[in-house]
Amino acid sequence: MKLYRLIGIITTLQQKKTVTAPYLAEKFEVSRRTISRDIEDICKAGIPLITTQGSGGGISIMEGFSLDTTVFTRQELTAIFTGLKSLDSVSRSAPGESLARKIGGGPPFKTEGHMTIDLASFYKDDLTDKLEQIKSAIQACRCIAFHYYYEKGEDDKLIEPCQTVFKWSDWYVFGFCRQRQDFRMYKLRRLWNLQITDQVFSPREIPEEKKRFGSHMTDDYMVAAVYDPSVKYRLVEEYGPAWFTEQEDGKLYAERGFTTIEQAVDWFLGFGSKVKVLEPPEMVERMKSALDAARNLYP
Repeated sequence: MKLYRLIGIITTLQQKKTVTAPYLAEKFEVSRRTISRDIEDICKAGIPLITTQGSGGGISIMEGFSLDTTVFTRQELTAIFTGLKSLDSVSRSAPGESLARKIGGGPPFKTEGHMTIDLASFYKDDLTDKLEQIKSAIQACRCIAFHYYYEKGEDDKLIEPCQTVFKWSDWYVFGFCRQRQDFRMYKLRRLWNLQITDQVFSPREIPEEKKRFGSHMTDDYMVAAVYDPSVKYRLVEEYGPAWFTEQEDGKLYAERGFTTIEQAVDWFLGFGSKVKVLEPPEMVERMKSALDAARNLYP
């Protein structure tokens, strides 16, 4: 990818001072024409590169211009590699390892040992296929079609993909839905039969409020409950130890906001007999109805 290559070229110039265009082309496995365009882009970004002819000539950073303090420090490069290596867990191309190898990614850029970020999951193979297809569709400006499962049912979707998003511990595709005529996010685990269509689109300007993913979701529906001490670890994992109050009988009291009452019911059902909802009254009744329905499954 171009961004990774530009980072690699800049870092190579920091390390080797002067290199030739053929050297960079071979190192990054692209044509000399591509390297020439990359050099132009780097110059446009404000990093002055010069080209000298003859023996010992090549591409270098203008004398007197310090990249160490102006562009990438060692800590910044380490952060870049850490981010790229996290993408390796869901990518077949392994951009982090590839870039580190091409620019000689030993110390001070070596990140393994103190931090590991794995964005994959138990369904990694399927996830990787979806991410690769969506990436290709975005680059080619082609719509994607898929079958989607959601709370109210299922439907076939056609969207103009904008980007993939990792949020709320899951992967989503964000794009413009042709049916809804609006920007939407779709969870990749609910998305199946993904296909890149022949329909081409022109990238749309994304409204600022749509870029704040999930900003439309509020947690205004408050529910009070007491939990069994045996599930304390789950409460700590979700909200931290300061979120609940330990009562004299050892049970844990907490109030939590939900987007909808349906979301609240699903949350509390996941605790089985380890939680008792106290209020509001309509939430207590909904829990009773849900538990009665579950009991009726086992006559």
